[in-house]
Order: sequence, then C-alpha cells, then structure tokens
Amino acid sequence: MTHQMRRICLFVCFVLGLVSHLSFPGIALAQASVKPSPELLMERMTGEWVMQGMIDNEKVIHDVYVDRILNRQYVRIHEVAREKNAAGEPAYEAWLHIAWDKANEEYVVMWLDNTGVTNFSPDGVGHGKLDGDRIPFIWKLADGSGIHNTFGYDRASDTWSWKIDNLDKSGKSSPFGRVTLKRK
Repeated sequence: MTHQMRRICLFVCFVLGLVSHLSFPGIALAQASVKPSPELLMERMTGEWVMQGMIDNEKVIHDVYVDRILNRQYVRIHEVAREKNAAGEPAYEAWLHIAWDKANEEYVVMWLDNTGVTNFSPDGVGHGKLDGDRIPFIWKLADGSGIHNTFGYDRASDTWSWKIDNLDKSGKSSPFGRVTLKRK
C-alpha cells in the first residue's frame, strides 16, 4: 500500500467514525455512560468553582479552588466563604484532601475546617465507594452518629452538587446542606 493510499484510508476511517457518532447518537451516549474511572472523576473536580445553596438553613456563597497535588495522587479542595465573621475573616474555610484507595476500592477524604480542631482520629476520615458519577462519603463517629456528604457530578452541565446530611446515633438522617458548584 502506498503512502497516498494509507492517507486516504485513514481519512475515510475518520469520516466514517465521525458520521457514525452523528448518525447514531445512542452509541455515543452509551459510551459516555460507561462507569467513570475513579481518577477521571477526581480530575473533573479540578478548577475554580462558585458554590451556592443552603447550609444549616442559611444561604451561602463560597469560592472553591480544586487542584491535584503530590504526584496528582490527591485532590486538594480549598473552600472559602464569601461571608465574613466579626473579625473580617471568612465565616467558613476548609481544606479537603481526597485520594483513591486502590486496595479498598474507595475514596478517602480528610476534611479540615475552621469550625474546630480535629485530632486526626479515624472519625475525621470519610470513606466513599464510587457510585456512577457520585461519591457518597460517610464519616462515622465513635458514638454512632455521623455525616453523609454525597458529591455528585452532572456531566451535562459540568457541575457538582454536595448533599450533606447529619446522621443521629440510630442512623436517621436530617438535611444539613444542599449546594451546587458551577465553574467560574
């Protein structure tokens, strides 16, 4: 096969592939709905976001900055409230570090914020199994209570939602926060 014939063959294959995706959108959608890899979902978190919604029955607007650190093994999230406290500092600020634990096939997250100091006990580490484009993190406290925070990615709008619920000792949940993150 000559060089010219190979170029023509490659071009024809490209055009046929393009036409098949345009002619049969169901095929493209089926490919898009394939379960995402944990790393791919983490990558979709990166960027600069504006978070809006309700937390503890109050409207909030936070700026959220997300990048990959330490050989891209961790997602680092820096969340800063636009609202200020009496000292003029952000009313809320948090640093989250998320990693994929291959051995246990789950995400782990350490959430540090200005509402209190953690002693880095196991209570402070959340765990979440990949569920499609969602990561339902759970923090279980020694007394049986906990927090359930589901990070959900919407591919169509390229947005994230965080659904935060408090869990009492019996496991009953009560809504605490509903927020959406949109790219800046």
